[in-house]
Amino acid sequence: MTDQNDIPREPTRLYLISPLDVGGAFPDRLARALDAGEVAAFQFRVKDIDQHEAARLAEPLQRICAERDVAFIVNDSISLAKRLGADGVHLGQGDGTVEEARQALGRDTQVGITCHASRHLAMEAGDAGADYVAFGAFFPSTTKDTKHVAGLDLLEWWQSIFEIPCVAIGGVTPANCRDLAIAGADFLAVSGAVWNGDEAAAIRAFHEALAAD
Repeated sequence: MTDQNDIPREPTRLYLISPLDVGGAFPDRLARALDAGEVAAFQFRVKDIDQHEAARLAEPLQRICAERDVAFIVNDSISLAKRLGADGVHLGQGDGTVEEARQALGRDTQVGITCHASRHLAMEAGDAGADYVAFGAFFPSTTKDTKHVAGLDLLEWWQSIFEIPCVAIGGVTPANCRDLAIAGADFLAVSGAVWNGDEAAAIRAFHEALAAD
C-alpha cells in the first residue's frame, strides 16, 4: 500500500467564487481576473433570483470561462446546473445529494459538497462519490456569516488519508493562503479578497504567495 504522504501533491490552485451581484460590468471583471493568472474553477453564486434571470446572468460568464478552460460550477442548484450544461455543481448540506446530482447531470459533471468543519460529513461525501469536499471557514469572511470554524489540522488529516481533493474556504487572502496550501488544501476558494478590490492584482498576489518558498 502506498502512503499518501509519498505521493507528490499537485500545486494548490484557485477556485474563484462570484460575488452575489454578477450583473453590469462584472463579466469584464471576471475576464480580467481570469487573464491575470491561472484559475481552476469559477463558481456562479447568486441568491434570491429566479432561474430564468440566473441563466441570463450566467450566459456571458460561462462563455468567458469556457474560452479560458476554467470549469464553470453552479452553486446550490442541480436544476440550474442542468439547464446551463455546467461543468459542475456545488451543494450545501441542504441542496441535494451526490446521487441526485449524478442522476440529473451525469457521471462527468463535477459534484462538490460543503462539509463545514466535519470529518464525518466529509467521509460521507467521499463515500457517496463526491468529486471534492469543501472545508471551512478557516478565517472570518466578509462574504457570508461564519457558523463553522475549521482548523489546519482538518486539511492535514484529509490529505493524509483521502485522495479526493479538498477545498479550503472562508476569509482566504494572499496573506494567509500559504498556510492552507502547506496544510493540504488542493484548492483555495476565494471571493471577497478578489472582488473587494482590484481583481487582477489580487489574483497575481495569490499566485505570488503560493509560489513563495
